[in-house]
Order: sequence, then C-alpha cells, then structure tokens
Amino acid sequence: MRYEGNIFRPPSEAYSLIVQVTVGCTHNKCTFCSMYKDKQFHIKQMDEIFCDLEEARAVYKRVERIFLADGDALAFSQDRLVAILDKINELFPECQRVTTYGAPNDVLRKGVDNLRELRQKGLQIIYIGAESGSDKVLKDIIKGATRAQIIEAIRLIEAADIAASVTLISGLAGAHDWEDHAVQSGTLISEAQPSYASLLTLMVEPLAPLYKDIKEGRFDLLAPIDVIKETKLLIENINVENECIFRSNHASNYLSLRGTLPQDKKAMLDQLDRALAGENSLKQESWRRL
Repeated sequence: MRYEGNIFRPPSEAYSLIVQVTVGCTHNKCTFCSMYKDKQFHIKQMDEIFCDLEEARAVYKRVERIFLADGDALAFSQDRLVAILDKINELFPECQRVTTYGAPNDVLRKGVDNLRELRQKGLQIIYIGAESGSDKVLKDIIKGATRAQIIEAIRLIEAADIAASVTLISGLAGAHDWEDHAVQSGTLISEAQPSYASLLTLMVEPLAPLYKDIKEGRFDLLAPIDVIKETKLLIENINVENECIFRSNHASNYLSLRGTLPQDKKAMLDQLDRALAGENSLKQESWRRL
C-alpha cells in the first residue's frame, strides 16, 4: 500500500482496510484542524489505486470493511468513484461495507441520484464533519460551509439510503459562544436526522491555526466542567424522530457517553448531571488523545 503522509480515519474504522484514493483535503482551511496541513491535495491515479487493492487482496484472506481516505474521496468524479467501488466488489466479495469522509460541498455536488448509485455499489456510511450548528462558529473556524448546507448534505446522504455519521466538536466555540454552539449543534442534529452523531472534544495541535490564537490569548478554552455543561445543553436540544446512535466516547472526551436517541436521552443527561455534581470523575488532561 502506497500511503502518502499521515493517514487518518474515524475511530469506528479501526479494523478497516484503509485505501488512500485522494491525498489531503480540498478545503484544508479549518482553523482547528491539523490533519492535512502537511499535504497538497491531489487525486491518486486509478492504476495506483487498483494496484493497492490488488496488493491488499493478495495479503489479506478476509476484508470485511474498507475505508476510502483521505479527507475528500467524494471529490472524485462519479465514474471514477463507481469504478473504484466496482473493483472493490470484484476483489472483495466478502466486504460488508465501504465508507468514506464527505465534505458538505462534495455531497451537495454529488446530488441524491449519484449518491444512490454509490449506495448501490456498496458505499454504506459517509462521515461528515459538521463541527458546529452555529453559523457564527462555522464562519470563525473557516469551515467553508453554512449550517443550511450541512443540514442539506446530511439529508441528501440519508435520502440516498446511506448512513450519515455526523461529527460535532465540544469546546469549539471557546468560552464566549459555547451556549450558541451547544444549542445550534443540538438543533442541527434534530433538523438533519442523521443515523449517527458523535461528539469529540477540542484538542488543538501546533500545526492548526487556532493553536497560535490559544497561545496568544485570543481564544479561551473551556474548562473541563464547562465542556460537560455545554454537552448537556447540546443533548437537551437534540429531538429526533428516527433512531440516532450517539457517541461521545472518543479519546478526546472528558466523559464517555453512549446511547441511542431518543430513548437514551434521559439516561445520558442523568450521567452528565452526576458529573456536574462531582459524582462521576472526568478524564485527566494527560489521558486525552486525538
């Protein structure tokens, strides 16, 4: 496998075969993110991708999950993406699911008909980084998409019978706008109705532009207990009709939460209340990881 640079994948793809079909991220301007700052975005050649798939087939007896990296596999033209999925179906008939990251604007460019075709070819989950439901926060972090565009993208994914896995980041608004961030992020999930929602907690590495703002006092990080308050407000504002699997058990989180909404909403809020009352200990800062 010819990987270029550091490779990233969602936590739930820990046991997946990672196939790098694009390098980097087309946007690559989000202030909190350092994932692709060392890469210049480009699309890999099809013969190289096919070679990697054939090499993996020769090495692994069974491959049940495949994740298409890097940050923008949906930037591929439809015919080339279909060809990659066809090759996966040919080489890995045992594969149970194919997944990828999807930037909101890439999803919107695809449209529901193209997304349905990708679903028919085996694409089952698109991980979409919403980060926040607040237009102010999205503008501050230079997300490159509005709340309305993110909601529309999630709805398109779900309409195509692909599961949307939406990521939000607690602490992303800092100490000044945390309430707006929490409320608007919760209502974004309510309006978009994704199959999955996950909540990470902000951790900023030196390559991220926000790192300098933190060091120079232009951005005030939330204290751990305030992250819990924000998380509670966010969950209070999630009201979904269809089942949404919610996870806040990433290595970055101060408190591990997991449940299925709406039925587990009260139990998770009770767990947060116990943490606010000091009955549940929070993860030490030195134990947090990206």
